Amino acid sequence: MPQESERVFQSIQNQAFNHLSPRQRETTNLYIDSHTYQRGETIGSPLQTIHIEAPTILVFADDQPLANFGHECRYLLYHAEKGSLLREIPARFPSTAGKSQSKLTQFHGPVQFVPTGPRFPIPINWFCPRLVPEGNRYAILAAGCTQARHLNDLEFCYRMLINQYGLDSKNIYVLNYDGQLHVWDSLPSAWPGDNTPYQIKVTDVGSRAAFQRAFNNLASKIKSDDLLFIHTNNHGDGMPQPSFMCMPTGPYAPNSGIFPNWEAYYAADFASDLAVLPKYRGLIVMMEQCGSGGFNLPVLGSATAAAASVASACLGTQSSWASLDGLWDSFAHDWTAAMNGSYPGGVPLASNPDTDGDGVVDAQEAFNYALSVQNPNDTPNFNESAPAGGKLNLTQQYALIWTWCWILRPILEPVYAAAQPFPPNPPDPGFYASLNRVTPELQKLIVPALDRAFVGVRRELSPQIEKLVQSAFTRSASA
Repeated sequence: MPQESERVFQSIQNQAFNHLSPRQRETTNLYIDSHTYQRGETIGSPLQTIHIEAPTILVFADDQPLANFGHECRYLLYHAEKGSLLREIPARFPSTAGKSQSKLTQFHGPVQFVPTGPRFPIPINWFCPRLVPEGNRYAILAAGCTQARHLNDLEFCYRMLINQYGLDSKNIYVLNYDGQLHVWDSLPSAWPGDNTPYQIKVTDVGSRAAFQRAFNNLASKIKSDDLLFIHTNNHGDGMPQPSFMCMPTGPYAPNSGIFPNWEAYYAADFASDLAVLPKYRGLIVMMEQCGSGGFNLPVLGSATAAAASVASACLGTQSSWASLDGLWDSFAHDWTAAMNGSYPGGVPLASNPDTDGDGVVDAQEAFNYALSVQNPNDTPNFNESAPAGGKLNLTQQYALIWTWCWILRPILEPVYAAAQPFPPNPPDPGFYASLNRVTPELQKLIVPALDRAFVGVRRELSPQIEKLVQSAFTRSASA
């Protein structure tokens, strides 16, 4: 950079800092764009195109650095030669930098994610394999303008579905960024949940067209007894326009720190695309992006499932927030942990989400758990359309679930102990993947036998129980 340009850049950074109020200097992060914009170029998001009228340097003022991208921020436009402030423009998203391949470089950062120390897996207690419901179970896990924390959330969801609930990986559609295991900021070498390699299998790009392909593919196979789970992550907004998700259009620049060009996937369009599915048993939706609450009612209104629920991280006019360490999105992390039975690496939950004690965590209970431990900046909300008393969950409910465990525990616990020596080895997620493969056969063998046994017990004990009950009421009446 020539000396004069370097002087102007430094002057602009000083002016931008001095432009902040004393309070903003403690809460606002400042970034400068390496690209000099010329007259006729544009900056801003697809929903806010700003035309450049003179050689311009952009300073991005992020007023809520820990929020996802749909939040209050500002563009400070400075003359590239004179260094003077031309305009200050309120915004909701950082400027799309894909066209120029420019990069925002931070020069003032009072607010940062708090790094965590090394994560050591906690040995996971053995638990009974979950009962498999009738019909097939399908899932769509999606992130568009994906950052590392969004992919971490998807990975957690993927492992929960595979290892805890025994979904077939072939029934999981993973729509991510450029169609590969990539993000636009920086992907760690291992999943931070337990420092093992990422297991998720990306099947398509993160776009509306990819959603439509997944829905159309499902339309040809989903049946009346089947269930669909959808999790959406990454960025979106609902201010001032209707709620939407950000879907990248390229060019893609993985691990570059360059936010890609994108387009909006509105809630009404998502609902319309979802409506191509035929009738099926149940739909569970969990959404993390900013403005996600604006999807709740459109999704319920268009769902062709007999029962449906939608849990979202925030109201349609609010932002969703990342965890303090920047590794996760708070709401998705907590909701998935409730369904999983623990946080990544076996870290225990703050409370038991199965509040009715039926051995199954349903969609409402997972939401209630996430709400109970929520990031105070989030505004979670939940809506459902289900028959009276109906519950939506990823597994099969069984009235006598404890007997299923009572039979299996002494047989399988030694197998688990042999497969999971601790220390030093962390719990191997492949253990439950293997067990889930035979769970349907175990279920066919054990559950009918239990039903027959309890019918026999009832028949055998009914006369004695009836006699005792009548005796109790007879004594009560004579007292």
